[in-house]
Amino acid sequence: MGDKKLSGQTALVTGANSGIGAGVAKSLGQAGANVIINYVSKPEDADALVAEIKSYGVDALAIQGDVSKEDQVQAMFRQVVDHFGTIDILVNNAGLQRDAKFDELTLAQWQTVIDVNLTGQFLCAREAIREFLRRGPRPDVSRATGKIICMSSVHEAIPWAGHVNYAASKGAIKMLMQSLAQEYGDRQIRVNSICPGAIQTPINTGAWSTPQALNSLMTLIPYNRIGQPEDIGNLAVFLASDDSDYITGASIFIDGGMTVLESFSDGG
Repeated sequence: MGDKKLSGQTALVTGANSGIGAGVAKSLGQAGANVIINYVSKPEDADALVAEIKSYGVDALAIQGDVSKEDQVQAMFRQVVDHFGTIDILVNNAGLQRDAKFDELTLAQWQTVIDVNLTGQFLCAREAIREFLRRGPRPDVSRATGKIICMSSVHEAIPWAGHVNYAASKGAIKMLMQSLAQEYGDRQIRVNSICPGAIQTPINTGAWSTPQALNSLMTLIPYNRIGQPEDIGNLAVFLASDDSDYITGASIFIDGGMTVLESFSDGG
């Protein structure tokens, strides 16, 4: 299964039973980490993923919980510490979209996206940092006291008409991540963001499910392919490992070049 550079560490991935979260969870397990699969619905998908990750020779556990609810997040972290002793890596991945034209966007659509995408990352990061500070460094497994990876998006940098709530949540994640990196760097807690572009997952089926849609999407991607969950998983393993020990406070774009704005490639 390749290099076990996360051996002896425990990782929690939120929103992990499909899409990018599932890809990240598999990659972390293949790199030797024990993995907690957080999910809200479809427990059968979470259980199947747990079985697959256990087949890599590590431990895995599924925990249902809504990351936007403080009591559920705190209960989840208690369960993680009870089962594994501590946590080393948090991947703040849970996220959703509720798209609408801005003048038709309801408060409920706005609030749902902010609650899950932003408040959920705050609640999980706070519990992770509390645990990192409680137990202190574990130099036998990592040079960092703890690692937090926030799942952001190219839309922390690229405005997105028709998705104002989503883009606003991702722009805010950038400042949440950087402020935590600044505040806790002296405790050797590393905090970074992964900023995916177009990744082939259920959240964006409409963008790639027909040849016409895929062709249209390629006009935005210089590298001319759609990303896969394992692309994100590979980056998550790097950011969780000591290979990236001097990286903190960084937004790393993984988008086939989408942020270089290929639509201007002919001079605009």
